[in-house]
Amino acid sequence: MKKLTGLIAAPHTPFDANNQVSFSAIDEIAQLLIEQGVQGAYVCGTTGEGIHCSVAERKVIAERWVKAVDGKLDIILHTGSLSIVDTLELTRHAETLDILATSAIGPCFFKPGSVADLVDYCAKIAAAAPSKGFYYYHSGMSGVNLDLEQFLIQGYERIPNLSGAKFNHVDLYEYQRCMRVAGGKFDMPFGVDEFFPAGLAVGAVGAVGSTYNYAAPLYLEMIDAFHQGQHEKVAQLMDKVIAIVRILVEYGGVAAGKAAMQLHGIDAGDPRLPIRSLTAAQKADVVAKMRDIGFLSA
Repeated sequence: MKKLTGLIAAPHTPFDANNQVSFSAIDEIAQLLIEQGVQGAYVCGTTGEGIHCSVAERKVIAERWVKAVDGKLDIILHTGSLSIVDTLELTRHAETLDILATSAIGPCFFKPGSVADLVDYCAKIAAAAPSKGFYYYHSGMSGVNLDLEQFLIQGYERIPNLSGAKFNHVDLYEYQRCMRVAGGKFDMPFGVDEFFPAGLAVGAVGAVGSTYNYAAPLYLEMIDAFHQGQHEKVAQLMDKVIAIVRILVEYGGVAAGKAAMQLHGIDAGDPRLPIRSLTAAQKADVVAKMRDIGFLSA
């Protein structure tokens, strides 16, 4: 089973002035990712506002991404939603596409009450796209705080196409335990941009993140410095990452991230409610502050 390496961007779903999907901007984002050396795209996840899109929209978004990358990026398609009916419909559709894998976050309203319940849930989803890998999306935002190591141990027996988990959590001890399940069988792409060097230090070889949409070269330089033992350089590059994240915290990650795409001449529009849109002045401030960090020349 293929393991993800390098950077996997979690792209925004761009919207036009009427808050409808902007397909031409998807093409622009895909081209930018390819040019910047990103290896894949995690489509319709948190950053991509997948759960804010309709099932019909998510199908055509997925189709457009496949067309736009033209085989040059691995696509992991997030099909999770509040309704298992919608999730299965999206996953069956994903089975028909030229993608690497599907993925689903734990349901965040009615939650699975045990690891066994979560495995049952994911097994049903994964079986709807049997020719694709499946990544469980382990995120603190979901409120599903079950032991991921135990999920992988039980999933190993129940889910034939289980690739691993997208790890968006702060517990690095849990991450290290997961890396060792079944002799290191599972792929554990690291998903916390602001902990990037920590992920590398505990064995991550692939990472999924939103800031890779507009700052991928910064992280690629950091990977090289880390493997060359240039730890001072890693710390200096992290100064820029921390500065980026401060802006995302100040203005809201999705809204500010969409504004940051203007650094590359791409209009990703505004997020959908209930995420608050930024004013024109706030977007300009995001772009100005991002430019001042100097990561575009990294």
